[in-house]
Order: sequence, then C-alpha cells, then structure tokens
Amino acid sequence: MSEIQFNKGVIRPVECYKEAWELIKNRFWLLLALVIVGGFIGAASMYILLGAMVCGIFYCYLRVIDRKDFKFEDLFKGFGFWLPGLIVAIFFVVPMFVLYALIYIPPLIAITTNPNITQEELLTIIGASFVVDAIFMVFMVCLHTLLMFSFPLIVDKNLSAFAAMKTSAKAVWANLSGVAGLWGLGFLLSLAGILVFCIGIYLAVPLMIGANMLAYRKVFPASPNV
Repeated sequence: MSEIQFNKGVIRPVECYKEAWELIKNRFWLLLALVIVGGFIGAASMYILLGAMVCGIFYCYLRVIDRKDFKFEDLFKGFGFWLPGLIVAIFFVVPMFVLYALIYIPPLIAITTNPNITQEELLTIIGASFVVDAIFMVFMVCLHTLLMFSFPLIVDKNLSAFAAMKTSAKAVWANLSGVAGLWGLGFLLSLAGILVFCIGIYLAVPLMIGANMLAYRKVFPASPNV
C-alpha cells in the first residue's frame, strides 16, 4: 500500500470549532447519544470493544463532516474494524492504567509494608510518586496526541493499526501548532463544562470530537471516489 499523503499547516483551531458546530448542531443529540452508548459499551466490555465503538463513532462523524446521512445503527459498523481498533485502543488505555498504578500503588505498598510509617516518610513517598506521575502524564498526553488521527485513518483509509498510528504521528507532527491549539481549546471547553455542574462536559464532548474530526478531514481530504 502506498503511503497516505496529508496536508500540512491546515488546522486553524478556532475555525475548526466554528465549522464543526455548524455541521453538527442539527444532529447534536444523535451524536451525543452515539458517544454515550459507544462509551458505555466500550467500558462494559472491559475495553475489548472500545476500539470498535470509537471507530463506529468516528464513522458517523465522518459522514457528517462529508455532508452525508447516517443512522444511529451506523455506530455498529465499527465492529468491522474491531481488531485494528482494539490494537490502537490498547495504546490509549494501557498508559492510563499505568498512570493510575503509579498514583496509588507506591503509597499503598509503603503503608502495608510499614504500618508504623511516619507522616513525613509517607509525604516523601507521595511527593516522589507525584513527580513520577507528572513525567509519565506528559508522556501519555504526547503519545495520545500523536495517535489522535489513528482511529479515523482506520475507518476512512482502511489502514492497519500500526500503519494508522505511524501515519497519524507523522501528520500530527507536521501540524503540531494547529493540533496544540485544538487541545488548548478543548481543555478550556472541558473546564467550562465541568464548571457547569459537571454535566456540561458531556455536552461539550460532541463538539470537541467534531472539531478534531474536521481537523482530520482538513489534513486528510476525502478520496475522490468516496
């Protein structure tokens, strides 16, 4: 398979959010339902079906971005990408479990192995754990950012998991400033959503996904025969 070509320097974060809202606003509640149901199935399956559900969600978003119709049941077309979706999902999920382990396990080990541990010793262990957690979190965010186009590449370009991850990393690196802007706006939107009784974050997610998918389409234009 020939290498997938992509555009460089084409992501304008604010414009992506504006254009994405115009495209999804008439289907907002349906997209929100897809995200909720897909996320629930992914979590309930112990993340085995998470990749398939993400692929299904992104398939529906691509239909919206390309101004085509879609139905709720199109979510389950993600099962056709189960294996590559699972492989990519592993690279997203495993680092999060490692992060949780780095946060909770060291203090627990310290307490269980030394019941008489002093407060100062425990604080030292927690402080060291926090430093390690912060370093690993930076690594995890960088990894997830580089792989952000992997799922849509699997769905849109029918790439294998590793080809999709490799292509995503190259495309993100070539559009790093735009991607950083997207993440920054997404963070602010998430923060605003949390401040709205914590419920607003769920309402913000469909728009954030829409902006990221619009950015994807700008970087990877639709094939002429699609």
